[in-house]
Amino acid sequence: DNVRIAAVNDRGYNYAPLAVLIVTLPLNLWLCYTSLKPEAEWPKPLLMLYARIEPFRILNGYGLFRVMTKERPEIQVEGSADGIDWISYEFKWKPGDVNRAPRWCAPHQPRLDWQMWFAALGGRRQEAWFENFMVRLLQNQPAVTRLLARNPFPDKPPKYVRAILFKYQFTTSEERRATGAWWKRREIGEFFPEATLRR
Repeated sequence: DNVRIAAVNDRGYNYAPLAVLIVTLPLNLWLCYTSLKPEAEWPKPLLMLYARIEPFRILNGYGLFRVMTKERPEIQVEGSADGIDWISYEFKWKPGDVNRAPRWCAPHQPRLDWQMWFAALGGRRQEAWFENFMVRLLQNQPAVTRLLARNPFPDKPPKYVRAILFKYQFTTSEERRATGAWWKRREIGEFFPEATLRR
């Protein structure tokens, strides 16, 4: 009897994953579709099914950035020895040089590059750390310059620093073939005014 009961129970377990798959697969496919086309309307039957299943958290359409934008604000930090000729600081991960391909960094989370993106989204006044960052560049502080891909002032710190805000967008495949550039960008304006240290 015990053997027969176990066999009946095993049969039930064999069908459970299939039942979950039948219920959740259409919803997951729809979630994938709506992540590509966020303006898509949910069909009423799927909406009702999703409302019933959602509390169990067995499928999801949420995420930190569920919908990505087609362009991104980026800050270009520059230094100068004379206030006339400006040289860009190159970051390890974030877009800078339009000809440099995006780099793969997962699972690493490059904190400075990540914070630079948030600063570009929110504006300098919301990012108190940014002014400190610029001061450390004026001091050529190794703990800060090591966070960058390249320090254009390895021997002597810059006399001036500034930051310009750009909007970056991927080039099309035709544009990439013609120019070799991965990005196209347009200048939005000043993000951080020209600054120097009081001596």
